[in-house]
Amino acid sequence: MDPAEELPSMLWGLDPIFSAFARLHVTDILHMRESCQVPDIYFYKSHPIHKVDVLGTVVYKREREDFFCYGDDGTGVINCLCWKNDPMKEELDSDGGKPSDDLQHSFNLAVEVKKLKQAQQTHFRLEIGELLRVRGQVKTSRQQREMMASTYYKVNDPVMAVQIEWMSDVLQLYREFYDKPLHLQNISASESPITSLSKATQIIKDFLEQKAVSKFRPYDIQDILQPLFPSCPEVAPAGQEPVAGSSTCQQLHVLLKEALQLLQDEGVVYRKVKSQDEVYFVTAQDKDLLMAVKDIIREDSKREKYQEKGCHILHILSSVRQRHSMNVSKAVLELVLKSLECNSDIISTRDNYFTYFII
Repeated sequence: MDPAEELPSMLWGLDPIFSAFARLHVTDILHMRESCQVPDIYFYKSHPIHKVDVLGTVVYKREREDFFCYGDDGTGVINCLCWKNDPMKEELDSDGGKPSDDLQHSFNLAVEVKKLKQAQQTHFRLEIGELLRVRGQVKTSRQQREMMASTYYKVNDPVMAVQIEWMSDVLQLYREFYDKPLHLQNISASESPITSLSKATQIIKDFLEQKAVSKFRPYDIQDILQPLFPSCPEVAPAGQEPVAGSSTCQQLHVLLKEALQLLQDEGVVYRKVKSQDEVYFVTAQDKDLLMAVKDIIREDSKREKYQEKGCHILHILSSVRQRHSMNVSKAVLELVLKSLECNSDIISTRDNYFTYFII
């Protein structure tokens, strides 16, 4: 990233990564470019970062009166400066707070507090080879990048389950957020296509719900989007061409098509049969679909294979496609299952497993 293209500091708060503890690899923390506007702010690609969250192995340890200094080894090595709090500075008696003979069978507040402090010291004192999680700010001291920990603790991970889950989450964060460029939309600009699509989709949803529409064709509902395009003349009847030279009307048709596709992706509507005659069925109002799903679950729940756990959603989807329509998507089925469960027609035994409700 060219320093001349660095995002102005007044806009950093618009990037959600700036307010979070970024889970970055140590090697990326060490190589981030420092901001030329504000010290101790760094850029990973186009994202401003000043707080990080790291999980790694202690490779060296140095302890002083007021702080620990751990070496954290993952994809690289970075100094983690962990300040001691007051309980950590206190020296405990070597006897570990052993109660007297008279109080062995009674509660001793002083002894219990001492035990608690010992447990806290044990939890925060790490040795080489132990797993450490650190959250804190990134600093550059004496030309060396390091972390000033605000929170740190030892992680017990004997079978490496925590580390495997951590690395999987970090890779996903890189793919979905960190490696994607930051795009800030101009709020004062004219309405974007995304906003228009969102409005059109909501208008169609409200219309279908209010009118309890079970099925429709695109030209049946396109006039309800007319307010979004005031300059567009009246919509031509079915089978007729719209007024020539009206680019606004063409935009309306494109917007309608995109809104219907979005509604299909969400499962709100679907096409039972894909043909030139575009007929859309409204999922919530399709009684035949709801009955088909209910019958499949009721019948298959009686089979020995599904009596204990119920029917998995993918099994139900396959059966619905064979019995009702090949164009039923998983999103459509999820809405149907949610409706049936709300009406107590079926119950979910676990995630994505359903069985018939028997009184």
